[in-house]
Amino acid sequence: MSSQEGTADDDLVFKALAAPVRRRMLDALRPGELTTGDLCAHFPELDRTTVLQHLRVLERAELVIGRRVGRERRLSLAPLPIKRIYDRWIGDYARAAVELLDDLDRRDA
Repeated sequence: MSSQEGTADDDLVFKALAAPVRRRMLDALRPGELTTGDLCAHFPELDRTTVLQHLRVLERAELVIGRRVGRERRLSLAPLPIKRIYDRWIGDYARAAVELLDDLDRRDA
């Protein structure tokens, strides 16, 4: 994957995670697989079309995988894009912050 492809993929993940309702959908999928109907039932404040629109954004970012089982569509969480974001963005910054705090502690000692 080129760095430009990685950036585009990261942009899709960040866009998907930007909406609180989509983060709640990922939370609903964390314990395990749900059907599309089950996911819609988790969000009674939203109509089915709105849930499906949010779901498409999550699938485009590859955060959710859908597969057909008979007449049902089963959805599951795909954590690899979040791990990629963590490895690329959060991990390095967290490490730098810990090193900075460690340096400050050593200076005070």
